[in-house]
Amino acid sequence: MTDAGPPSALLVMDVQRGIAERFEGGEVVARVAEAVAAARAAGVPVIFVRVAFRPGHPEVSPRNRSFAALRDAGRLLDDASTAIDPRVAPQDGEVVVTKRRVSAFAGSDLDVVLRAIGAQHLVLCGLSTSGVVLSTLRAAADQDYALTVLRDACADPDEEVHRVLTEKVFPRQAEVLDAGAWAASLR
Repeated sequence: MTDAGPPSALLVMDVQRGIAERFEGGEVVARVAEAVAAARAAGVPVIFVRVAFRPGHPEVSPRNRSFAALRDAGRLLDDASTAIDPRVAPQDGEVVVTKRRVSAFAGSDLDVVLRAIGAQHLVLCGLSTSGVVLSTLRAAADQDYALTVLRDACADPDEEVHRVLTEKVFPRQAEVLDAGAWAASLR
């Protein structure tokens, strides 16, 4: 989908200080910044999604393996470590959604925001490919959104998992492009 398609929104997911610092080199954040700049220039809404928990992690069930480990380590509390990375910081008026699970839709008001702006096409980028990007893509596909994934504006701790998802899994439900190609389609 390009700008000729349905109304779009760029979702910048989990590009937070405490998460982005685990990805060496900052190249993926630079690609996210490129996508954000292109979206802003084209008038495409940019929505930032972050994961954070209240003190004591009351949202985390002991049955949730991933988040229980984060709870036990005292991580992802709603503090400076869960702020959006300053290299892609939201501008005044841009929405920041806080979620409590892996998918951007789970435990957040993202659906309400997307319906309010009339978005029908979601452009996904973020950290990590096998986490928030995969979970959000699946949830959004089930809600009949048109989807694009910016392959070089996503990263995963396991490069092979990233490759398999972006080359074999995501194309079944989304157009998969590099951030530069998507930016060019907006011009």
